[in-house]
Amino acid sequence: QVQLVESGGGLVQPGGSLRLSCAASGIIFSINVMGWYRQAPGKQRELVAVITSSGRTNYADSVKGRFTISGNNAKNTVYLQMNSLKPEDTAVYYCNANVKSRSWQNPYNYWGQGTQVTVSS
Repeated sequence: QVQLVESGGGLVQPGGSLRLSCAASGIIFSINVMGWYRQAPGKQRELVAVITSSGRTNYADSVKGRFTISGNNAKNTVYLQMNSLKPEDTAVYYCNANVKSRSWQNPYNYWGQGTQVTVSS
């Protein structure tokens, strides 16, 4: 019912920057929260940053001061600006959205397919 399409991953040198985008489409009544999670090889998926429909944000301690999450409610889109990237930021980054498709339905969590971010010299 809802699709999340991510873009913007790639290879970057340490200290560089990348910007990830995620657009939600489909049957959408409202989106409560959108955010980014990441999973490195051999590790569990972890929260990177989330933003609510009212603009409140939350970040993992490891990315505070380096990453900025923003959203466009009208376009059902979320962005992640990543600066001062480190090799330990290397992971597959997944977009997540908590979506209510119809007013009477409970919200449901959707995931994107993931985009690879590699930080290496």
